[in-house]
Amino acid sequence: MQFQRSFISSALISGLIAVGNFAAHAQKAGDPPPAWKQGMSAEAESSALHPFSPIFTGTEAKDLQLSKLKVPQGFKVELYSDGLPEARSMVVTENGTVIVSNRLAKNVYAILNNNGKTEVKTILKGMNSPNGIAIIKGNLYVAERDRILRYDDVEKNLDNLPNGKVVVDGIDPTNGPGHFWKFLVAGPDGKLYFNIGSPQNITSPNQMQAAIFRVDPENGQMERIATGVRNSVGMAFHPVSHKLYFTDHGRDWMGDNIPHDELNVLNKEGENFGYPFCHQGDILDPVYGKFSTCAQSTPPILKLGAHVAPLGMRFYTGKMFPAEYKNSLFMARHGSWNRNTKQGYDVMRVVLDSKGKVVKYEPFLTGFLTDDKADPPMWGRPVDVQVIADGSMLVSDDYNGVVYRISYEGNTKVASK
Repeated sequence: MQFQRSFISSALISGLIAVGNFAAHAQKAGDPPPAWKQGMSAEAESSALHPFSPIFTGTEAKDLQLSKLKVPQGFKVELYSDGLPEARSMVVTENGTVIVSNRLAKNVYAILNNNGKTEVKTILKGMNSPNGIAIIKGNLYVAERDRILRYDDVEKNLDNLPNGKVVVDGIDPTNGPGHFWKFLVAGPDGKLYFNIGSPQNITSPNQMQAAIFRVDPENGQMERIATGVRNSVGMAFHPVSHKLYFTDHGRDWMGDNIPHDELNVLNKEGENFGYPFCHQGDILDPVYGKFSTCAQSTPPILKLGAHVAPLGMRFYTGKMFPAEYKNSLFMARHGSWNRNTKQGYDVMRVVLDSKGKVVKYEPFLTGFLTDDKADPPMWGRPVDVQVIADGSMLVSDDYNGVVYRISYEGNTKVASK
């Protein structure tokens, strides 16, 4: 598989780093703190903790540490495609083309698979943080930070996509730092579901922030369906109950072990999930907690670990994996930065019973975390998971700009490659 490097100018890289607020240690006296530093306690002001930027030009296949990756017995993990700088969300067309997005960069890619050989094609350029992508009836929807666009008949027009048609605009209320990127998922009702995150680590959001919305792609009518959601970057509909499950990131600077990130389920429209008053369902915020109680919000169905940064997630609906994996929820945990001993950097499996109760939460793909005290502590960071037509599962890695494939080969132990 030949690596196709996408060169990025030094000026663009500098801009990306500034957008991501990863260079705050160079903050000038008198400048306001970056969004990720907001909410620090006085004790934390001397902390060296900071977010990690991806390798914006990507990593060549030969330099990946694939031998360190671990999967359960009978499974195999291998490189599916490289040459995808800052690979984030993924969707798959009816013909099997994998579409891949960016968060800090400006492109959307397509991975074409011809008899086992992959080719990466850039299909959209110059976009404004096109993190969220979804497909409905052959049309590609892309959520930029401030709007959602539709590109008709994406499979037929990969070489020359038509101009995007605006579905909804004005979904970046402050046009500032913070959690501005969107995750996008198509619902069983044919509508698009997406997040608008909190503009700060901890703040009192307005009506258009810290919430989940849906929009009708036919007429642009938008509805708010959940509030108190600080930053959800992963959503999926259960294949049987059709309920919306979503991850949420807990606030920073309350310590290494609290609050936990969350897995939630929306049982009724309009539910409130606590932010900014209550975290992980049972901890009041030290600033905003005095204005409410945890009893007034819906608790998570699963606490995921503190600062593990759960991102994309999907239910397994393929036929390759063993029967017990059917309808399991697979979740990419991007990994912690706001923690002295790092954790996450993996793909987890969540098993639900027929009533939606969590009965198992276990590692599925590990090996990216190399030293939990190092800076950085990892060599790769999972972002999204996606099941493709043959029943195997793809995992994107924005740190290296690649996509991995996990397949099942039977009960014989298979070494990772």
